[in-house]
Amino acid sequence: MLKQPFLLILGLILALNSSAQPFRFDFTDSKNGKQTGNAIKITPNDIYSSEKGYGYDFQEVPLTGKNHPFFFSVDVPDGNYLVTAVIGNDKKDGETTLRGESRRLFFENVPTKKGEYKTCSFVVNKYSNEIRKDDEVKTIKGGSRNKLNWDNKLTLEFNGEAPQLAYLEIEKVDDVPTVFLSGDSTVTDYDVEPYASWGQMIPRWFNPGISFANYAESGARLDTFKERGRWEKILSEVRPGDWVFIEFGHNDQKLKGPGTGAYYFYMYQLKEYIDEVRSRGAYPVFLTPTRRRYFDDENNLINSHEDYPEAMKFIAQRENVPLIDLQEMTGILYKTLGVEDSKRAFVQYPAGTYPGQKEDLKDNTHFNPYGAYEIAKCVVEGMKELNLPLTQYLRSDYKEYNPVQPDSFESFKWIECPFIEITKPEGN
Repeated sequence: MLKQPFLLILGLILALNSSAQPFRFDFTDSKNGKQTGNAIKITPNDIYSSEKGYGYDFQEVPLTGKNHPFFFSVDVPDGNYLVTAVIGNDKKDGETTLRGESRRLFFENVPTKKGEYKTCSFVVNKYSNEIRKDDEVKTIKGGSRNKLNWDNKLTLEFNGEAPQLAYLEIEKVDDVPTVFLSGDSTVTDYDVEPYASWGQMIPRWFNPGISFANYAESGARLDTFKERGRWEKILSEVRPGDWVFIEFGHNDQKLKGPGTGAYYFYMYQLKEYIDEVRSRGAYPVFLTPTRRRYFDDENNLINSHEDYPEAMKFIAQRENVPLIDLQEMTGILYKTLGVEDSKRAFVQYPAGTYPGQKEDLKDNTHFNPYGAYEIAKCVVEGMKELNLPLTQYLRSDYKEYNPVQPDSFESFKWIECPFIEITKPEGN
């Protein structure tokens, strides 16, 4: 993040050279309705349409200013995109949070004083459900889901106490490593409040030298992840030098019958995942499943995942696959928070907290934004412990984290997006 006069920043950005023509948008008040240099001038009337290919999205009239989040979408092909947002305003103070696609966090609560501008740059991965002609990923339809992912546009969310945006550039980049996330509801992107996952939070801690592509799905097992086309989508996109994070177990353990089990079908599937990733010159990383919030009468955590975490550790050691033990770290986190305060990390809210919520939400599996934020830090610490090369891309403001000393939930600040859905995700 840089503190520089807006005109200097604008000039530097316009001078960038690129093999692909970047999109440049000017959101300032000057020369209303006209194009400024190489930037497209954006007015309140620029509502997104497929014919135009860009514009304010998910609202008839953009509500910019204090306490009004807004979305801006641009039609682009699948791939990684360097987003450079210059935030600030000549007339007012601001505080801006930047998210991309399905509430993936990139910058949080960035303050700007009147006349001050800051540059926020990050790489976001955009993907559609198309794998190849006449073949696509099967996605959940209906309700308010899939507003922001699995489509033909890149959507950016500008939220916060007083979101500001002066200038925006979106440029395709092909030379950054991608971390593909595969997993279940504890990893997946959620369009809606109050659900969240560590997969949505982890981009916040990394600089534009790397991209995270979250293909995880609620309710998924290793085999159904393939059946629905998500694994094939990863294999169609992964390149030599990329990474594939693999966290399954919550739903795999529910598969019963002959030929199933942790040390048979589950391990067999994991071995296939390893081989397919490595055959493409990429690197697999295992993550044991996050714990459920289950305490016994003596306030001890119950291991609800049976022998699935141990089976994953066994094949990881045998096949020399790096492993991040989220089962262990999330257990430490919940025990540190305690029986009651650990509820603060999950979707546990009294009736009436959200519109149409007639009953208490008492979910011990799925995280709220605070819980997802803390577990994302556990993942980062796991990467550091393994000395993964990916840690070279950590931002300078990342501070060492220990689940024995979690962040205070009282001080955690998350401004919710307008999309709310209290229906419990698939899986448990």
